Amino acid sequence: MPSHNSSGDIDVFSGEMSEVDIQIITSGGLRIPAHSAVLAAASTVLENILVRPGKRRSSERTIRILGVPCDAVSVFIRFLYSFKCTEEQMKRHGIHLLALSHVYLVPQLKQRCTKGLAERLTIENAVDMLQLARLCDAPDLYLKTMKFLSSNFKKVEETEGWKFLQHHDPWLELEILQFMDEAELRKKRTRRNKRELSLYLQLSEAMDCLEHICTEGCISVGPLDKEPSTKRQPCSKFDTCQGLQLLIRHFATCKRRTNGGCLRCKRMWQILRLHGSICDQPNDCQVPLCRQLKLKVQQKGDDELWKSLVRKVVSARAMSSLSLPKRKREEEPKMDLSHPQVLNFRLAA
Repeated sequence: MPSHNSSGDIDVFSGEMSEVDIQIITSGGLRIPAHSAVLAAASTVLENILVRPGKRRSSERTIRILGVPCDAVSVFIRFLYSFKCTEEQMKRHGIHLLALSHVYLVPQLKQRCTKGLAERLTIENAVDMLQLARLCDAPDLYLKTMKFLSSNFKKVEETEGWKFLQHHDPWLELEILQFMDEAELRKKRTRRNKRELSLYLQLSEAMDCLEHICTEGCISVGPLDKEPSTKRQPCSKFDTCQGLQLLIRHFATCKRRTNGGCLRCKRMWQILRLHGSICDQPNDCQVPLCRQLKLKVQQKGDDELWKSLVRKVVSARAMSSLSLPKRKREEEPKMDLSHPQVLNFRLAA
């Protein structure tokens, strides 16, 4: 590893290497001896500087790295040799190392700095880190800083860094506010999509339960050719199935359904209509009115809103089936298509 010699310069390696042939000069006047072959192999920018003809005729070859602390330059040169950087070095010089890695095109160091600086984000340095990430073209650090700033905006806007930004970089301020607005819109859209997906999954489950009730029967409702039994074990979707059975019992006995005055009966009609739109075996299906509703749709068609609902429920049904383990899918109740069509339910006494 590099070490200081008696003259205040830095010896890059004490191991077996060719003699140093170039000096790195820092802003503080520190001279770091190095090997041009190593520098050229690690950085294409340094390689171009080395092959460029010198303006002054001198036997000594030098490269000036100015504008950053001497210690940061020293760590940078060490990295070009070893491709290693300690946590302490990253803590002390991470910002300057990111700038050097960007200017001299050292992607390994840039990646290391991006990760290290992202782990050290604070309320106080968030604005400075965002500006640095933008200047140094570090998209990963930029995005992580934006998310951090967005999540802690109330505290960040009280810092001196934010006040300075408002007065000197209004475009970046606008960029931050736009990111926050877009992030909030994405959250709202995600929440809405989750609610919609939950609804479609519930409707998909209701379709499965309807077929199960009309084919095999459950505790209180079943097909005409099977007697419902309270001794039957609850099915795997009993919560949905029980609610549907209560709705079916009401539908079978309601006096107001004929004139359309019952909301619960309207809900049952919608469930039957949805099944009729989804079912691909209407001639053998045991769900009441399946064939009639299918023929009605073929004759009159459906509106686009209903078609969209059917597509989404079918998609949710496929997703639900694929998400189950193979054994669970095999245990799910399946329709027995050997029975003739039954257009009424049998209710338990």
